[in-house]
Amino acid sequence: MNAADRHVGGPRAGTAERITVALIPKAASDLQQAVDRTGLSKTDVVNRAITLYEYIDARLSRGAELLIRDGESGQVEQIKFF
Repeated sequence: MNAADRHVGGPRAGTAERITVALIPKAASDLQQAVDRTGLSKTDVVNRAITLYEYIDARLSRGAELLIRDGESGQVEQIKFF
């Protein structure tokens, strides 16, 4: 994987694969909030989310930790996926 491929929303390769997904109400609401906040399409948000999830999951499976630092307070929070 080259550096460009590691970035969320990186280059698009090949033809698109279409899938149908039934979203639970919370996921549908979160998707709409992301669309409203970013101005991206639902397709773009979902594609970025899947790419980001794969990157994070691969790193976590190799022993990395996912940490988020609040920009105002400096508080660090560890994020875990189950």
